[in-house]
Amino acid sequence: MSNTQSKIAALSQAAITNAKIYKHLMPLLIIVYIISFIDRTNIGIARASMSIDLGLSATSYGLGAGLFFLTYSTMEIPSNLIMARVGARFWITRIMITWGLISAGMAFVTGPTSFYVMRLLLGAAEAGLYPGIILYLTYWFGREERARAVGMFLLGVCIANIVGAPLGGALLMLDGVGGLHGWQWMFIVEGIPAVILAFYVYAVLPDKPRDAKWLTPADVEYIETKLESERPVGVDKNQKFSFKTAFTNKTFMLIVAIYFTHQIAVYSLTYFLPSIINSYGKMTTLTLGLLTAIPWIAAAIGGFFLPKYANTAKRSQVMLVSGFMSMAIGFVIGALGGPVLGLIGFCIGASMFFVVQSIIFTYPATLMSGHMLAGGLGLLACLGITGGFFGPYVFGLLEDKTGSPSAGLWFAVALLLCATIGAALVKQPPSVKEMQDADAKKSEK
Repeated sequence: MSNTQSKIAALSQAAITNAKIYKHLMPLLIIVYIISFIDRTNIGIARASMSIDLGLSATSYGLGAGLFFLTYSTMEIPSNLIMARVGARFWITRIMITWGLISAGMAFVTGPTSFYVMRLLLGAAEAGLYPGIILYLTYWFGREERARAVGMFLLGVCIANIVGAPLGGALLMLDGVGGLHGWQWMFIVEGIPAVILAFYVYAVLPDKPRDAKWLTPADVEYIETKLESERPVGVDKNQKFSFKTAFTNKTFMLIVAIYFTHQIAVYSLTYFLPSIINSYGKMTTLTLGLLTAIPWIAAAIGGFFLPKYANTAKRSQVMLVSGFMSMAIGFVIGALGGPVLGLIGFCIGASMFFVVQSIIFTYPATLMSGHMLAGGLGLLACLGITGGFFGPYVFGLLEDKTGSPSAGLWFAVALLLCATIGAALVKQPPSVKEMQDADAKKSEK
């Protein structure tokens, strides 16, 4: 077989194998993340009624919203390392059952203290789901396809906000039914699906390609060969996790820093966008939910169509830089504009949320392997996600100080501009295959 024929055969096998993976894995993983994100962020739509019933100030609400991320981030690394040992099927099932029960239990909080405690417990329960699934995707997809796969998975966040906000708004209208507040019904109804779906996940999710009955031996061989050829140069595939290795890798720490900024932007808007929109004028909870969903439609469009173009190191960096810049510009428009222009600005910023995030999470696999990759992804999520605590807290604090729910947007804009500069400095090291191709070209000369 000629070299050209070999390349055509490889491309054909790649298309066949990737199509099977997208068909059998991605819909289930997206649904899991939709439920997860609804359960962690539904307090945003319930804020107004919860604050009245529980006596929460803007600062108290922001603190409670952010406390989720303290335990969530603390448990990310051990959770990912455990998943690498026991398998994705068992561990994702465990995560889903515990977070579903605790999310439903949020209906029974009675004041600021119990609100804080339940948010901490919810963070601990859900810890490891996101980095665990990102690690799981590295078992199935090569570098060229990984950003697209991560971007597709992150559609769960967009769909959660598109569906979750109107759903939450509708459930809030059950206020008084059965002697419960509307926000109590919301937590109960939205927490139960995670527990039910967990048992289905345990029944059908394969731990690795060789366990998938819907893959042929040729499919499995293609995946394993592809992943081995993309292993970072000089990195042992059985590499053990080490904090020292992670913290002394300048590229990795730069990725952590820009992801921290990204999470401040995403979660601040997630938790405070309903309040910002509500400041435009009086509206029903359902209308508020529908308007809140609009920027997440833009995020879904961006996350679905753009990450597939980040299939080389150069393109990834260009899209990373332009993504952060677009987010900053969108937030500026959101802060200065009125109801219509402001919402357009939030759409511009949100359209790049998951383009940027999908690219960020492809970098660790170009730097690490084995348990080091598992722990590295957990560490990236752990340190970066603390922005989800820091951002909402600062937004709430600035709102209390200024009386404006959009005051925190300028804080986010400043950090996004710093992240734009940081993204321009990120470099990907070569893979084994890239080094082999370079050596082959030298030999030809």
